[in-house]
Amino acid sequence: MTTPVALTIAGSDPSGGAGIQADLKTFHQLGVYGQAVVALLTAQNSTGVQRVEIVDFELVFAQIRAVFSDIPPSAVKTGALGNREVAEAVARIAEEFPFPLVVDPIITSKRGTKLGGVDTVFPLLRRVFLLTPNLEEASALCNFAVDDLDSMRRSAKTLHGMGASNVIVKGGHLRGEAIDLLYTSAGEFHEFASPRIETRHTHGTGCAFSAAITAELAKGTELVESVRIAKLFVTEAIRSNPGLGHGSGPLNFFAR
Repeated sequence: MTTPVALTIAGSDPSGGAGIQADLKTFHQLGVYGQAVVALLTAQNSTGVQRVEIVDFELVFAQIRAVFSDIPPSAVKTGALGNREVAEAVARIAEEFPFPLVVDPIITSKRGTKLGGVDTVFPLLRRVFLLTPNLEEASALCNFAVDDLDSMRRSAKTLHGMGASNVIVKGGHLRGEAIDLLYTSAGEFHEFASPRIETRHTHGTGCAFSAAITAELAKGTELVESVRIAKLFVTEAIRSNPGLGHGSGPLNFFAR
């Protein structure tokens, strides 16, 4: 048996709820060996981000090269990249990727701290297998309001036209059911709905979702099924959260 391997290129969250820490926990829970390239460092916890330091793009590039030369992954995801220089370094090496690239276009933290910007997403768009924006990120990338299913469909098509092969617009902030909308390279829409869970403990939800999809892709699972599994995992992880922290606490990364 060949052990599936996934790589995350993202920011570090010392509280363990988001970023590379959340990605690695999700990879492990879904049976995938996880690797991590640190693109930025943060001082943060469940109440917010206090400080951000972006890693030099040459060191990011060197980390990726070191990983690829020894244990090449079967799928890669990006999270917070910090600035355009880092994004362009990742984009350059992404030209060589013979495996799917999942881009979680993190622009700000949950409480609004800047962790990048649209400039950290655009260099990667033409190499993206799957782009996973939330409503706010889709609005920023498309330059129009994305706040209902119709505008989610419009934004998914727009982002596909900008280069992303497949796009899933996350509707966690919609009223009513939490509906995620997948638009595939075949021009098909798929909806993934779950009941809304009333809790403040949702720190790292987007990271866990994109990491779960990446893990499944690394195992060879096809895209629609990968999203379905990721949706189930994150829903259960939110529902069974451990209630940690004084603010928006982490998910349950032991969720089945």
